[in-house]
Amino acid sequence: MENLMGLLRVHIQRGVNLAVRDMRSSDPYVVVKMGKQKLKTRVVKRNVNPEWDERLTLSVADANLPIMVCVYDKDTFSFDDKMGDAEFEIDSFIKALKTRLEGLTDGTIIARVQPSRENCLAEESCIIWSNGKLVQNMVLRLRNVECGEVELQLQWIDVPSSRGL
Repeated sequence: MENLMGLLRVHIQRGVNLAVRDMRSSDPYVVVKMGKQKLKTRVVKRNVNPEWDERLTLSVADANLPIMVCVYDKDTFSFDDKMGDAEFEIDSFIKALKTRLEGLTDGTIIARVQPSRENCLAEESCIIWSNGKLVQNMVLRLRNVECGEVELQLQWIDVPSSRGL
């Protein structure tokens, strides 16, 4: 991938109050898409508040592409049921990466992204300098479903052979 800017680690932490799609619960998993890339978490059986704690890594060539997060209920004998989706942009995160970050104290907030009609944030999202790395914590409110949120964290990984930011 000659146009690679770097890698984006998406830490899928947990789901909160996800929709019930089976008799009393659901068997949720998350699919993360960016452009033609598609990654997914493992299935958590019978749980509407699953703890995935999985790190998925996307190759970023175009920082303007949105990232889509879809939650599904795994079914054995039929097609998997959709449990909502959310979309977010990484432009604020990329902009923060381009600022001077040397010498910052741990926990410094670099930027804040407010919830709006254009994003799926359930609450303010902070871009923070943490342990020598820039991270962004997000709580995404799922669309096209009666309830549910997904908590995740973004982290940038520089690749020495990439064109960089």
